[in-house]
Amino acid sequence: MGKLPALKALSLRASNSKSLRFRILEAGDVCTRFWSIGMNYDAILVVSFGGPESRQDVLPFLENVLRGRSVPRERMLAVAEHYYHFGGKSPINQQTRELISALEQELEQHGPRLPVYWGNRNWHPLLPDALRQMRGDGIRRALAFVTSAYSSYSGCRQYREDIARAQGEVSNAPQIDKIRPFFNHPGFIDATAERLREALRQVPTNAQNVQVIYVAHSIPLSMAHNCDYVRQLEEVRKLISQRLQVSDDALVYQSRSGAPGQPWLEPDILDYLRDVKAKGLAGAVVLAPISFISDHMEVLHDLDVEARQLCESLSLPMARAKTVGVHGKFIGMIRDLILERTSGAHAQALGSLGPCADVCSEDCCPAPPPRPSQPQSARVGCVDR
Repeated sequence: MGKLPALKALSLRASNSKSLRFRILEAGDVCTRFWSIGMNYDAILVVSFGGPESRQDVLPFLENVLRGRSVPRERMLAVAEHYYHFGGKSPINQQTRELISALEQELEQHGPRLPVYWGNRNWHPLLPDALRQMRGDGIRRALAFVTSAYSSYSGCRQYREDIARAQGEVSNAPQIDKIRPFFNHPGFIDATAERLREALRQVPTNAQNVQVIYVAHSIPLSMAHNCDYVRQLEEVRKLISQRLQVSDDALVYQSRSGAPGQPWLEPDILDYLRDVKAKGLAGAVVLAPISFISDHMEVLHDLDVEARQLCESLSLPMARAKTVGVHGKFIGMIRDLILERTSGAHAQALGSLGPCADVCSEDCCPAPPPRPSQPQSARVGCVDR
């Protein structure tokens, strides 16, 4: 998020919906706390990236994702091959269905009993279609759970823009309020730590000096410098390593794309694995993809295919932790986040950064500045996120 103004203020507002909001702003307080008590919501909207579900879907999906970017067609066709390797079907939509099913059961058993809808950024079911369905069902106001845990333009603000754009396409669309980023919520940290603990058990018992490598999606430095993405990733790394008493770890990045001259967050996972072997940094590695909530195409291709093949060629034993998926503690976390907005439940957060704001400041996580149009010949990875 962008830097907040140097001020400290307390505001109180009541409305006809019997809501009461308290907002505290302090200099340097990037994750401003913002409580909403007794807000009236009719539904939950799960918002995800979307992905193709057949070979016929792959190219239209990629054209959707890459629209407005100067990516040569041959590069798009190369990315399409990653999907064709898995039959043209990304697992992300099925994983989102499973998450929705688990969330519906959680809300049915423990409340609040709200219907759950689903809309994607880049592939069916698309957000405008979801809003039309909600409008037809009489939904007036919904909470949006976005399947991205962190603050950044692509992981937070862009989804808010997607929702606003969809609302602009649908007359009398319901009001949508986005649930806050949840990288440091105890449910996310607990579920991620348990997935990593399971992976550590897969390491050969005779392996010496096992290193945990936390892996996150890379973003351009121009984007990273204007948000708290790296700071939040480092906090998750610290919290989980402390929880599991991991003393040897690293944070690296995957799925870099864009023009060769555009700097992105580094080191790249493949470059780092080569260094691990060349410099004798570890006798085995465990990869933990902490920036994703499901084992979608970028995890499967970049880690389970490319990274694993490299590790095999280097004779470097490797295990890969699952993402949180439908882990019970993660699903319980979503309910906790809903209750923060519907009944004023305490906003939970571990570590030193505190809970992020329910409502972002106008200048938070801005889009990276446009670059001069040029062919992007650099690696363009899979695009499920």
